[in-house]
Formats: sequence, C-alpha cells, structure tokens
Amino acid sequence: MTTEIPLDRPRPHTTLLPATPKGVGRCRRIARRQLTCWGLNSTHTDPFHSALLIIAELATNAVLHGRVPGRGFELHLSLTTTARRGTTLRIEISDPRGDKLPALPTGAPTPHSQSGRGLILVDAFSDRWGTIPRHPNAKTVWAELDLTDAA
Repeated sequence: MTTEIPLDRPRPHTTLLPATPKGVGRCRRIARRQLTCWGLNSTHTDPFHSALLIIAELATNAVLHGRVPGRGFELHLSLTTTARRGTTLRIEISDPRGDKLPALPTGAPTPHSQSGRGLILVDAFSDRWGTIPRHPNAKTVWAELDLTDAA
C-alpha cells in the first residue's frame, strides 16, 4: 500500500511551466525551493543533488522533444512511503507529445556529441524511471529516488 508522507511532511507539489528555456530555469528553481522546503538539502544531500540534475534533464527534454506550440509542461514532485521501500521522492515531468517516448541511447555518445547524455544521467542517478501515457496524447516521464533513513 502506498500512502503520502504523514502530515508533518508537505503535500505533493505541481507546477505548470512554459515550454521554453526560461521555463526550464523556472522549473529548476521551483524544484530546488520545494525540495529545500521538505528539508532534503540538509537531510538527504546526495538525493537532493541527484533530483535537481534529473529535473533539469527531464525538463530540458520536455522543451526540446515534447514541445507543442502553445502548450507547456508540468512538474510534479511527491514524497511517498511504503513498507517495502521506505520514503521515495518521485519526480514527474509531463509534456503534450505522447508520440515521442524517451529511450536510452543504444551506443555511448562520442566526446563531441552535443546531445544524448540526458537519459543516461537520469538512468544513472535515479533508482527507477520510466514513462506513462497521459490523456489525451501526452506522456509523463517519471523518476524515483529512494531516501535512506540516514542523513
């Protein structure tokens, strides 16, 4: 059974952002502020920094590959607890391009490649990640980080 963190932890946070480079910057700032409000910057520093990197990569992908003119992207952050995993930070970035699903590159990027590293980083820094369809023709790319009890 999955439940939200008890009331001493804040509720999930959702923000709609413009699908522009400035929107990506706002997304990073909002995420940093929310994760700091939850205390992750001082209690779980490694997951805090990993989460910020994952959010930056997924938001950038939403703008570069998931953009539809006139539509934005959504950031959703939540903390959940389960008996099996303990506390988990879930990051979701949703965009309106359900037809363009992310996939890990089949080969390693060359040293001079301008792109192709983002999902490799997401895969390396998250405990799990994936995509889910979103109605009507959109998608959500999610990543989870398990938070240990030790600071």
